[in-house]
Amino acid sequence: LMVYERASNKLTHSTFKEIFDFFPPHALVVLNDTKVIKARLFAHTAQKRPVEILLHHATSPTACLAQMRGKVRPGLVLGLEGGYSCEVLEVLDNGLRVLSFKHGGELLEWAGVLEMLELLGHVPLPPYLKRPDEAQDLQDYQSVFAKYPGAIAAPTASLHFSQSAKDHLLKNFKHVFITLHVGAGTFLSVQSEDIREHPMHAEFCRSLPQAGLTLDEAPYILCVGTTALRATEHYKRGFGLKPCELFLHLGNPVKHAQALLTNFHLPESTLIMLVASMVGLDKCLELYKIAIEHHYRFYSYGDGMLIL
Repeated sequence: LMVYERASNKLTHSTFKEIFDFFPPHALVVLNDTKVIKARLFAHTAQKRPVEILLHHATSPTACLAQMRGKVRPGLVLGLEGGYSCEVLEVLDNGLRVLSFKHGGELLEWAGVLEMLELLGHVPLPPYLKRPDEAQDLQDYQSVFAKYPGAIAAPTASLHFSQSAKDHLLKNFKHVFITLHVGAGTFLSVQSEDIREHPMHAEFCRSLPQAGLTLDEAPYILCVGTTALRATEHYKRGFGLKPCELFLHLGNPVKHAQALLTNFHLPESTLIMLVASMVGLDKCLELYKIAIEHHYRFYSYGDGMLIL
């Protein structure tokens, strides 16, 4: 665990078991309680050609958005195990597809799709891991705070917490839960020459009334993860129940959170730009250089950085 204190410019190399020694006692800790769904499916055409599907979210009671590998056209019906099937309803301009699912000829609503994913789905590991999911990923890629199904990527800062660490946090620190269902767009790099033109992905975001009241009253907010921070900023900026499309960067910096626990992120990602908005670009690059020199592990299953 790398700990950087902005006010004093102090850098400390520690371990996660010491993290609560660095949490300010008056902090309100914001946690994302989204739950990763087994969103990756392996289907096949009538000719037994394999087709990989990554489900995103429902677009209507009986349709959902998905990424698919390979050429598919509207009207294509794909087979799945257990008597399930899916049909491609529409191919969107951005390359995503709208699908519907059936079981035994009956059209499935989203709750039924989630049940199917529990039976047939695979853990949607980040693409840069470049390996199939394993049984251990069912546990390792799910936060101990997970409650509401809908994410297709884990809020990885939360993965550092064991059950005992969770119990200690909830007992000893003021905290609040919010829900942001992490989407596949979290892995997209910024391609625009001007980062302000980057089309930010939209993600379901919700803060319950009591959570909002607590956030409004908090003098010091510590967010566990970039998703918790984006959801906090989304609420504090008055966006309500709209999907979160907030891109935080040097030109649109963090305004309402004072501290962040996060992992070490991919270059050119919106996540590393969020970190730079908190510490400054030069300091961000300096901290990452130090992290590499000290052999910190990067990305989803990697080490953490606490910014105070």
